[in-house]
Amino acid sequence: MSKSRSSRSLAKSVIKEVKISRGKKLKFQKRLLRWYEEFGRDLPWRRTADPYKILVSEIMLQQTQVDRVIPKFHEFLTKYPSLHALSQASPEEVRKTWYPLGYNIRPYRLREIACESVERYGGTIPRKEQELLSMKGIGRYTAGAIRSFAFNQDAPILDTNVMRVLYRVFWGEGDPKKYKNQLWIASKHLIPRGRGYDFNQALMDFGAMVCSARKPTCLICPMRDICRIHS
Repeated sequence: MSKSRSSRSLAKSVIKEVKISRGKKLKFQKRLLRWYEEFGRDLPWRRTADPYKILVSEIMLQQTQVDRVIPKFHEFLTKYPSLHALSQASPEEVRKTWYPLGYNIRPYRLREIACESVERYGGTIPRKEQELLSMKGIGRYTAGAIRSFAFNQDAPILDTNVMRVLYRVFWGEGDPKKYKNQLWIASKHLIPRGRGYDFNQALMDFGAMVCSARKPTCLICPMRDICRIHS
């Protein structure tokens, strides 16, 4: 069996397993995008399609709250406005600029990505999935985010917020960590064609603002009647 046919078969089996009917899929898509149009956050990295700026934001947002990232995002890009500029800085200088975000392996990884981008791609970020994944420091989520937010591709993402939303709405039982592969497939399957950017941004905002980890606002949630956790 070819790889593409195998992937399609796996996707069908996953969708069947979690019982994502066409009707539920459409309701989820429409409600999520409608919610995002009204309540989506105005964040600085959403005002650009520059792959470098998207990369910086995604690395900064790893395990760090949005309100802490925003001022550092502006400062960092003022000092290092391009991949070339970042690649020419010393690792220690980059780390000092990064302070006080913490998780200090991230600035070193970001600089390494910049160096590799300059060496292999002339100071640009590649748009193909396999090329992104071949770069040290870029994993599946970051590759999907760059493809989606910088290149407007219908690429799936799966961070903590997205995993929580999809698990609660479509699974509702068991350990969500055991369903990670299925959740990746569901994330891809649910993207409305041509709306990957808005859909993925909406998923992240919805997980952070409505379907939160500790205090989800179920009473006003637009997914309440189709959510497996709530039903």
